[in-house]
Amino acid sequence: MELSVGAFVLYTVSLFSLICFTHGANFYQDVDITWGDGRGKILENGNLISLSLDSSSGSGFKSKKEYLFAKVDMQIKLVPGNSAGTVTTFYLRSMQPKHDEIDLEFLGNVSGSPYTLHTNLFTQAVGNREMQFNLWFDPTRDFHNYTILWSAHHVIILVDGIPIRDFKNNEKKGVLFPTFQPLRMYASLWNGDSWATQGGRVKTDWSKAPFVAMYRNYKVDTCNWSGGKPNCHQKPWWNYEVTGNRYKQMRWIQRKFMIYNYCDDVKRFPQGLPLECKLR
Repeated sequence: MELSVGAFVLYTVSLFSLICFTHGANFYQDVDITWGDGRGKILENGNLISLSLDSSSGSGFKSKKEYLFAKVDMQIKLVPGNSAGTVTTFYLRSMQPKHDEIDLEFLGNVSGSPYTLHTNLFTQAVGNREMQFNLWFDPTRDFHNYTILWSAHHVIILVDGIPIRDFKNNEKKGVLFPTFQPLRMYASLWNGDSWATQGGRVKTDWSKAPFVAMYRNYKVDTCNWSGGKPNCHQKPWWNYEVTGNRYKQMRWIQRKFMIYNYCDDVKRFPQGLPLECKLR
């Protein structure tokens, strides 16, 4: 049976949701609730985290360990209903002053409007690499899997196993890439109504609080260490490439659901687009 690229993507998403990630790590062992004064809770014997946001505070957690290259998965169920102004996050970040960071931020919206997935990448404290997508499903009805795949070759972001963004390592051509700073996983729920929804025009409706997001099945596959260096070559994700059907899936998602790409924003960069935009 022949499937169009779009039908193949949606079929793959449905299949992936059924067969993958049935077992996750234990949050008691793997993360610390770092802020929120009780608004972040570990539930179901360590298998679930609930983050809540009200007019006083949001909440968040972080991994106990840092990683140098890893494939990191998290299943998230986002704030339902009128989530305008809320920002739910899942990201990797180093602690150095000139930090590296790989961001996934889910920007809430008024009921009936799609969630926006805001992605960004910082290297040595330099960001401005935003790409945004309207999610093509309702991320509040069930859990969906979000993946950051960080190797020495790429940073790839996947949604339910579908690659949506591929940032290649072009250090040899002068493009900064996160290669030497260990990163820690962070997640949070906070009020971003100064910018998150329609550029800040729609504010958080606090009568709907508390807002709640749920996290489960946090999984990290990281490199083994040998001689003080990461040994990653035996990991199946280390040589993952966005080629063939994977590339067709990514381009279909980008054509249909990407609403902002910094590499297309010539007005923002009057001196010329960033170098990596010219190497695509």
